[in-house]
This record gives sequence, C-alpha cells and structure tokens, in this order.
Amino acid sequence: MRSSLLMAAGTVVSRATGLIRQVLQAGALGTGLLATTYNQANVVPASLYFLLIGGALNSVLVPQLVRARIEQPDGGRAFEQRLVTLTMCVLGVGTLLAVWAAPQIISLYQSDSPDNHAAFELTVVFARFLLPQIFFYGLFSILGQVLNARNKFGAMMWTPVLNNVVLITMFGVYVGLMTAPDGVQDITQTQVTLLGAGTTLALAVQALALIPFVRAAGFRFRPRFDWRGTGLRKSIGAARWTLLFVLANLVASTVVTRYASAADKTLPRDGVGFSAYTYAQTIWMLPQSIITVTLVTALLPRMSRAVAEHRLDDLRGDLSQALRISGVIIVPAAFFFLAFGPQIAQLLFAHGAADAASTRPLGHMLQAFGLGLIPFSAQYLLLRGFYAFEDTRTPFWMAVWISVANIALATACHLLMPARWAVTGMAAAYAVAYSIGLLITALLLRRRLEGRLDGKRLCRTYGKLSASALAAGALGWLVARACATTLTSNPWVPALGLAAGGGTMLLLFLLLARALKVGELRSLPGLR
Repeated sequence: MRSSLLMAAGTVVSRATGLIRQVLQAGALGTGLLATTYNQANVVPASLYFLLIGGALNSVLVPQLVRARIEQPDGGRAFEQRLVTLTMCVLGVGTLLAVWAAPQIISLYQSDSPDNHAAFELTVVFARFLLPQIFFYGLFSILGQVLNARNKFGAMMWTPVLNNVVLITMFGVYVGLMTAPDGVQDITQTQVTLLGAGTTLALAVQALALIPFVRAAGFRFRPRFDWRGTGLRKSIGAARWTLLFVLANLVASTVVTRYASAADKTLPRDGVGFSAYTYAQTIWMLPQSIITVTLVTALLPRMSRAVAEHRLDDLRGDLSQALRISGVIIVPAAFFFLAFGPQIAQLLFAHGAADAASTRPLGHMLQAFGLGLIPFSAQYLLLRGFYAFEDTRTPFWMAVWISVANIALATACHLLMPARWAVTGMAAAYAVAYSIGLLITALLLRRRLEGRLDGKRLCRTYGKLSASALAAGALGWLVARACATTLTSNPWVPALGLAAGGGTMLLLFLLLARALKVGELRSLPGLR
C-alpha cells in the first residue's frame, strides 16, 4: 500500500502537469489538421518502441527479473546487465532504421495525395525529429524495470514530471513568442524545430533522470554480449507472443488513425478527427493511469512470486482486491465522463487556436469513450494474471479479438457515418471492443485459476458502484444543465456547471455507496 501511495502521488503530479501541457498544446496547435500532423508524428515513436521491445519489457521481463533475483547466485545482476545491453542494441538499430524510413512509416497513417501533400510532408518532418524518442522510451523502461524488480517504484512514477515541465516550457515559449499558424502551410521551420527538438529533449531528460536512482539501488551497468546460454532465450521466446500482442493493437490503432485523419482532411478546422480523438482518449485514461497502472506496477512482482511459489489463492486475492479498490475510482469516473464530456472539453481546450465550437466534437468523443473505462481498466488488470504465469500467448489472442472488433466497428463508422460523427462513433467502438475483451479474458483466467475468480463478490461490488454512479451522474447532469440554462451569458458557464454538477455527483455517489455498504470505500484516504 505504501508503494502504491508513493506511485499514485507521483502519477497524480505527472498527469496533472501532463494535462497542463496538453492544454497548452491545444492552445498552440488547435484540434484540427495542423495539430494532427504533430500528434501523429508523436504517436509513432511510442508505437514502434512497443513493437520493437516495449511490450516485452513491461509484461514479460519483470517476472523474469524477479525470478533471476530469487534463483541466481549473484542475485540476477549478470542477467540484468545482459538484458540492458540487448535492449539498448535493439533500440539503437531500430531507431536508426525508423528515422531512415520515416516517409514509409507515415504513409501507413495518411495518404500522400495531391490535396494532402503539405500535411503529409509536415508529418514526415516532425517524425524525423521525434523518432529518436524510441531509444529514450526504451532506456526509461528498462531502467524502470530494474528498479521495479528491486521494489523501488517511486522514481519511475515521478521522473515523467520532468518531461512535462520541459514540454510546458516549450509550448509556453511557442504560444508566447510566436504567431500561431492558421494552417499546415503557415507553420515556419523555426516553429517545427522548436516543437520537434523540444519534444525529444523532454523524453531524454525523463530517461536520463533515472540513472542516479538505479545506481543508488545497487545496479552497475557493464555491457555484456555473452547472451548465449544465459536464459535470455526464454525471455525472447516469451516476448514473441507479446510482440504479436503489440502488433495486433498497433494494427487496430493504425486503422483508426487513418480513418480519423480522413475526417480531419474533410473538415480540417472543425476538430472532428485524430487530434480530438487523441485528446479525448488521454483525458479518459487519466483515472486508469493513476489508479489501475499504479496498482498493477506494485502488484505484478508480488503476483509473480505467488505463482512461482504455487500460491494461487494469493494471486486470486490480489487480483480481486485490485479490481475492487480500483473500481471505487474507475466506475464513478466513467459515469463522470459520460455526464460532463462537453463541459470538460470546453473548459480545458477552448483557448488559443481552439474555440468552443471546435472542442464540441472532442466532448462528444469523451462521452462516447465514457463507460468503456470500466471494461478497459478491468481487462488491463486481469491480463496481468496471465503475465504472472509468464503466459504471453493468451493475452495475444485477447488482443486479436479486441482488435478485430475495434477494426470492424471503426470501419462501419467510417463508411456509414458523416465525417462530423464518424470519429465519435469510433470512440464508442473502442469501448465496445474492450467490453468483449473483458468477457473473454475473465472466462479464460477463471479456468486458469482452477475455476474461481471471486466473480460473485466482484459483480456485487461493481453492481453497487454502477448503481450509485448512475444515479449520482444523472442528478449532477441536471444540475450542470440548470447552470447552463440560467447563466447563458456568463463566460464561466463550463467551469461553474462542471463544478456544481461534479460536486453534486461526488457527494451523492459517496452517500449512495455508503448506504449500499460498499466496503472498498475505506480504501480511499479520509473515508476509513
């Protein structure tokens, strides 16, 4: 719990500064086609990093590191050094190849047609600046996993704050000292260089900041290339399925990105495409990032030890507890987004290059994502049960089912809905796809845990939480609506409506959850 609280505090500060950065970014670039050129190029390094090795680092290698520290006479130090060396080599080569192939990579996300040539070329230029992030993503992750295997969780959650501080400074300079461009053709080379170089510098600072912490934890890096016969083959074999897992997710995200970019091309200034989708998804994932990821990071080494020592009851208990505790935040947050999506979007993003009209689609996307936060978070947690068993094959097939559902539904939205609403439909499709994935994942993990997953207790808790959040969200929405009707000429209507409606929802949710005897409320500070 102490580790979780430390990580949660770091994650809250990181996400808060990240939100400030995103607000400044939208103010600088808007939510239309210009913003999409930067956002697409900024998504590519993370996608390629996970495809190269990131998925394996995050899900396979923590159990491997824990096992090496338990079983090997040197406490796993040689294994760590070989693993860090291998990771750096793979990422170094991969980064160079990616920078060289930037036009071909960007062509997967958008077409280089005559009427889209300027946007395509600008995205490629941004990509060449941003693709070196692949290496720094890897450095940050492998050093963080070395710390996690030593039960040192805080640094990995706090150092992203440095990244955000650099980006906030960069966007502040951009907004304060430069004239905001009206479109893709108006951005200058100086502006492109500032955005591209500054973004990569921010991630480099985040990664390099971990070096003093790993040294303090006792890790000393020495390049080791004696990989043969040292157990890395098992890691690579397990990572094969994780690579396919990442590939399945990447295929789905690439299809959605291409469709969303087409909406931007049709309505370049209306904020109906990829950038709005990205901003909405980032806001939607904040509770997941703060609560669920924090719990998983702290519990995965513990769950891996439980499996290694054949304590399935402890593993089952950890999963059940994590699901119930996270649900206390995740469930009301999902209904909050459903009730107040437009107010959130207008309050955060209707500034600078974006106005109230161009943020309205973003708010609708946030509502469409809304309830999908519940299955998304729960499925993320349950997958870690398979990773504790060092089973990466089953999560791959889960990703296939989710990606197939997401692609099919997103394609239907792209073909059948007008550009104004197509990407909003894709946000809802994402939520539906993860609902399907949760059902399949729960059934398979239940079988792996000898037919028991504490299902009755989980359904009872989530039923009470959902009923409380639904009633509270409905009343909060009515209060926010009344504020908007009464204060039509007040420029602070979104803030006042959100404060009044959100406060009403929070208070009523707590009262109803207490009345329904949701014991997990005691896990929240101040409610014990």
